Amino acid sequence: MSLVLTAGQAADSPQFVPVLEKVRVRLPVGRPRTRPGAVAADKAYSSRANRSYLRKRNIKAVIPEKKDQAANRKKKSSRGGRPVSHDAGLYKERNTVERLINKLKAWRGIATRYDKTPESYLAGLHLRASMIWINDLLQTPG
Repeated sequence: MSLVLTAGQAADSPQFVPVLEKVRVRLPVGRPRTRPGAVAADKAYSSRANRSYLRKRNIKAVIPEKKDQAANRKKKSSRGGRPVSHDAGLYKERNTVERLINKLKAWRGIATRYDKTPESYLAGLHLRASMIWINDLLQTPG
């Protein structure tokens, strides 16, 4: 998991690349991988820059295309390029991120932003994420 703290009014999409660059995928053996097999995100992340970044790194993009982007592509006819592929089955797995965000916000200090400094707020996010991870490990059978 990777956390990047921004100003409250900042948009999410520009943080796509900085967050992905901090992600480390751990397998049972070996060093952490810096390139996941796929990235699932909602339509807000369907920008040309995000898609080209994923293409360059050979990461499968599971991001639906916005209606206006599809309309602009179709308006250009064959010059508009191919339609964006979208794995609906893998996209359904995106809800795990939404559930994690809801679990983070269940901690009142995070939801209401009591911490005044960015450092202490980010520390609270890491603490809460660690608590969720440990709790999930303890509840997993085996």
